[in-house]
Amino acid sequence: MPNFAYIIKDAKGARVEGILKADTLDMAVDKLAKEGSTIISVKAAAEGAFKGKLSLFDKIMLTIYKIRTGVSLKTLVFFTRQLSTMFSAGLTIEKAITDLEKEEKNKKFAKVLRRISDDIRKGYSLSEAMEQHPGVFNPLYVALVKAGEVSGTLHTVLDELSDYLEKIEDTRRKVISAMAYPVFIMVFLVFVVWVMFYYIVPMFAGVYADFNAELPAPTRAAIAISNFIVNNVFLTILIVIGIVIAFFLVNLTDRGRYIMDSIKLKIPVIGKVIGNSIMSKFSRTFSILMAAGVPIMDTMELTENVVQNAVVEGGVRRARVMVKEGYGVANAFRKTGIFPPTLLQMIATGEETGDMDKLLGKAAQFYEKLVDSVIDRLTSLIEPLLIVIMAALVGSIIVVIYLPIFDLGEAISQGFN
Repeated sequence: MPNFAYIIKDAKGARVEGILKADTLDMAVDKLAKEGSTIISVKAAAEGAFKGKLSLFDKIMLTIYKIRTGVSLKTLVFFTRQLSTMFSAGLTIEKAITDLEKEEKNKKFAKVLRRISDDIRKGYSLSEAMEQHPGVFNPLYVALVKAGEVSGTLHTVLDELSDYLEKIEDTRRKVISAMAYPVFIMVFLVFVVWVMFYYIVPMFAGVYADFNAELPAPTRAAIAISNFIVNNVFLTILIVIGIVIAFFLVNLTDRGRYIMDSIKLKIPVIGKVIGNSIMSKFSRTFSILMAAGVPIMDTMELTENVVQNAVVEGGVRRARVMVKEGYGVANAFRKTGIFPPTLLQMIATGEETGDMDKLLGKAAQFYEKLVDSVIDRLTSLIEPLLIVIMAALVGSIIVVIYLPIFDLGEAISQGFN
């Protein structure tokens, strides 16, 4: 006899989640209805459980598809907010989406809205129509819309989803803003080093060649690198492109992505920004899914898919397995060793009181404030730190180039002997 996961509201209005056995879905619904409960969601317990892994080729094609069909988070936030407002004002979903499609300036997104409108006219639900466009609407978005449809609170869910996306976008913007300056300086530094090896070093190499003197090993190494870059410009460009592609492919593999994400979390200062941002997204996602009535197993799976860090994803995945085996949610997360004590305490308290969604919402606010405070410190520290790094690297190259000049007399005498 199959199992069915259900979410109901009892006579007191309390949210109750569990699993029952029934021959069919209809029989499961009838059984819950006879108990006088308000049914929020009933689905096969195996749905949304562990999915098979994608091959590397599938991941590459999926990434290309998302790049080709995706829209910016800012566009999605604006659309969700407008859809919520129009639906709350009494417009039908079909009418609201049709009107939004006519006003949409992004041609790619307008095409998606046109197809969604056509699907709704054919009898599809909004979530089913959105599910056909994974490059635009991720599983989290679709799951929340589906939960709103089932519970009859779609306008509320859309409003909460708008707030959620806005906060995620705000946190992402802050993290990108904090890292934009370091990335710019590093790119500029690479450009400066390339100019020195392509133009400056060859000039000094020509002067030293006239003396026919034996050069220090660091100088010979610098000249060798310079000669390779000058004589193999296209090969150097291909090597750089190859390195970028290699990083991209490695990041698509499970092991490579795990290593790279682990390194990101261990970078001084920046690692804290990334870590707190992930915890903020984790808490915010878990909170809104729980509030929308999504089953706990599906909530954990969807949260795993949106945190975008292999280390944390692995922790959520292990916790999901333990919850499936009967562990409490807080205890399962604690055993992974990934999540901070503050967040674990919030989850434990929420599990005891039944207000996990509210407490996780507060946890999200807490980590958002941590992100803000770390970014403020990072802004004041990163500029002098990067200047020191740039000065050290460029200064080292200059010293290597000038090493023979420090002993110019000996070099000249060797040249005349």
